[in-house]
Amino acid sequence: MEPRRRVLSGMQPTGELHVGNWLGALRNMAALSVDPAFEALFCVVDAHAITVDYDPKELPNRVVDTVAIYVAGGIDPAHSTLFLQSDVPEHMELTWYLICVTPMGDLNRMTQFKDKSEQHKNNVNAGLFAYPVLMTADILLYRAEVVPVGDDQVQHLELAREICRRFNARFGPIFPEPKPRLSRTPRILGLDGKAKMSKSLGNTIGMLDPAPVVEKKLKGAFTDPAKLRKGDPGRPEICNIFTMHQALSPPDRVAAVDRDCRSGALGCGDCKKALADVMNAELDPIRAKAAELRSDKKRVLEILRDGGSRARSIATATMKDVRSAMGLTTAGR
Repeated sequence: MEPRRRVLSGMQPTGELHVGNWLGALRNMAALSVDPAFEALFCVVDAHAITVDYDPKELPNRVVDTVAIYVAGGIDPAHSTLFLQSDVPEHMELTWYLICVTPMGDLNRMTQFKDKSEQHKNNVNAGLFAYPVLMTADILLYRAEVVPVGDDQVQHLELAREICRRFNARFGPIFPEPKPRLSRTPRILGLDGKAKMSKSLGNTIGMLDPAPVVEKKLKGAFTDPAKLRKGDPGRPEICNIFTMHQALSPPDRVAAVDRDCRSGALGCGDCKKALADVMNAELDPIRAKAAELRSDKKRVLEILRDGGSRARSIATATMKDVRSAMGLTTAGR
């Protein structure tokens, strides 16, 4: 029997996750969590979240909300390890060791640092700059081979692979080289149709938004600017509404939307209403289960503590090998 391949992925506790998180990563994570071919670990990366201004009193509530949506979205804690990043201090230790083998030039090329610096001009800190190295440590600490990501994180994962190769070349084959696992829709644009869906840009549909709010938000969403009214031919390939149909609607419905949009038979309003219907049908059970979990904080914390214990046992073994390879331990001397 083939050994199970280890999977690691995580999201920041920014509060309520949005449809971009769901379609771009969470559904993929949920499928992997119950796949017998994989050993899945999923992290709430709170140490990443503190690279920007945040309320320390509110952060624990955001962690609970994120875990509730993880589980409601299909991640099964009985078949995977779900834990809080800061509960495993080896993440920070390994980050420092990896920083020491990462050239500044590699970090300077990260486009997300440039984007974040523009968004947070009053708090461009060293943690924001070194963010990709912490992400690398998150992955390598568990010797993960598969990393489900959205396409906005592919550049960071390529850097993680380079850091992995550099470390192994210098200190020996400690880490496997991780590979990305993209979803069918790795990049969902926001309601403005310009940038990726992001809470900081205010262009999101929250996974816990009530059904009428989802419908209202989609009504105002950007589509093909050349399609002004029903009867005008459209271009589904440039329309974010169609991208979400591809992620949520059955194949025959996707084909019909593509055909009728191009011919002009389908207006944008009807197309958005059909998307709202299928999206709400998928989100209704998630919203109900998330509400149940958010009201049971004790259960959520138990999930994190159990997962943290399993994660620390893996991290401890990895760091023993890392320290030995780097000459940082007195053991055996």
